Amino acid sequence: MKIVVKGLTRKYGEKLALNNVSFTLDEPKIYGLLGRNGAGKTTFMEILSGYKLASSGQILVDDEDPFDNQRLTESICLIKDTNNFKPELKVKHILRMYSYFYPTWDAALAEELIDVYQLNRNSKVKALSKGMESALGIIVGLASKAPITIFDEPYVGLDASARKKFYEILMEEYEAKKRTIILSTHLIDEVSLLFEEVLILQEGSIILQENAEVLRNNACAVTGPKHEVEAFLTDKEIIGKKELAGMMTAYVFDSKHAAQRQGLQVDGVPIQDLMIYLTEGQRGA
Repeated sequence: MKIVVKGLTRKYGEKLALNNVSFTLDEPKIYGLLGRNGAGKTTFMEILSGYKLASSGQILVDDEDPFDNQRLTESICLIKDTNNFKPELKVKHILRMYSYFYPTWDAALAEELIDVYQLNRNSKVKALSKGMESALGIIVGLASKAPITIFDEPYVGLDASARKKFYEILMEEYEAKKRTIILSTHLIDEVSLLFEEVLILQEGSIILQENAEVLRNNACAVTGPKHEVEAFLTDKEIIGKKELAGMMTAYVFDSKHAAQRQGLQVDGVPIQDLMIYLTEGQRGA
């Protein structure tokens, strides 16, 4: 399902949560939606899921607006970090309810994951620990098999082992049947190898959309004597730089080989570090 975002703006009073955002997600991929707290990520995901209206601009999914559109909302599953389910409902009731809503629901997968995460089917949501409630969200998101599946910090309270299991199952399900997966997380180092495309929001604006492999190959940290690094930076796209005792490290988008040919030290920049540098205000949008 093709997602087209055109001039999307959302205001809360005088505050701009999204500011004239435009981009396109053309095909099923695993997208990393990154940014600091308050960047507009959750607002975007809620508008895409049909939960909220834009103040202006629009999101189109296969040329249709998802708001108040059951055909589309049956194809979009948003799992947030909290408050996904009514506290009084039991786990088994949650699974049954979502099985009615999503035509693509995989009951066998849901039951398998209930056992994997050791959830009691008769427990009420309000009796679950935070980690177990997050596990229930993960189960619903994966078992929905929704063509657009969105996870917004889905594993609050889960330990490293449980998160690792989520990543493994996510990849298995994605490889079995491609779908658009949007994953927003602050644990970027844990999941960055899953990303096929990365989008970064800052203060309601999109500041980067790029193929993840391109970022891994072309974002680099170049270190050497200040005058040599400064000479290398001519006509380069600079992310940020820092100096210490006559030495300089610059973060740039460029071929690693070009810097190596000039005798400079070159290191890769993890996607998490790249997001931090881009949103520190050292580089304009």
